[in-house]
Amino acid sequence: MYHRLAGRRGKKRAAVATGRHILIAAYAILNTPGTVYQDLGANYFDERDRHAVVRREIRRLEALGYRVSVEPATPEAS
Repeated sequence: MYHRLAGRRGKKRAAVATGRHILIAAYAILNTPGTVYQDLGANYFDERDRHAVVRREIRRLEALGYRVSVEPATPEAS
């Protein structure tokens, strides 16, 4: 979460926001009996909004001077 926010909001705000998210998660876990923490994974937010990730990366490449066209990968036959 920190790295996602630091690029947009700055390092100090990203650190505060990350700490806030950790505190909210800890409070929810401690406040609800029988709750087990389940990590969503490092790429949870990327998978949640794949189109936003694609748009952001296209803009980054175009800012570096590349022309980009995106095609969905076709699944390989087993």
